[in-house]
Amino acid sequence: MKLAAVLGEPPVPEGSWEREAVYVSAAALRRRVPADVLAERLRALPGVADVEVRRDGFLRIIVAVPGELLESMEPVEIPEPAWPDFPRTWDNPGFVVRYGHVRACFVRRWARELGVPEAGFRPELLDDPRDRRVLRVLAELPGRAVSRDPGWETYLVRLALAYHDAHEHAPAVPRGDEPVTAVHTARVRLAQAVGGVLMGPERL
Repeated sequence: MKLAAVLGEPPVPEGSWEREAVYVSAAALRRRVPADVLAERLRALPGVADVEVRRDGFLRIIVAVPGELLESMEPVEIPEPAWPDFPRTWDNPGFVVRYGHVRACFVRRWARELGVPEAGFRPELLDDPRDRRVLRVLAELPGRAVSRDPGWETYLVRLALAYHDAHEHAPAVPRGDEPVTAVHTARVRLAQAVGGVLMGPERL
């Protein structure tokens, strides 16, 4: 799903994505292209559920499966903020981000030990509200990467906090006697994406 290729710029995610994954774009206004024309091009893309032309000329784009964004994520160079290593408490944003990276790395190692397959990623299974919250924050990456004021420090903390919540309440590995399922594979893929954005050691 190449929204940016059609729009000429990354769209901006809107709302919580808990029920509906929405982007908005002012590309028609900036490029002076008829909004209806851009809307038709977007509707032809696989994965686009609907496109609405708003009164203000913005396009409101609904994607059917937000997890599909993991299949098109590209590495983004984010400068590491000069956060102190201590204290290692939730009051220290550096700890919040580094511990998020540690958890994401740990999930991938633990998943291999428990036999969670890497193949067979099904993005539609990332439908728990907590998974969708992480996806919503990840969806901001392309736009922030081209922004003059990306606000990386705040962004990294938001992503880490969303991932901590998902890690604890929508686990990527089976618990107890729970069998391995495709949702675990999907969540391991999500952890991999998060770990590629957050920075820090593999262990604290």
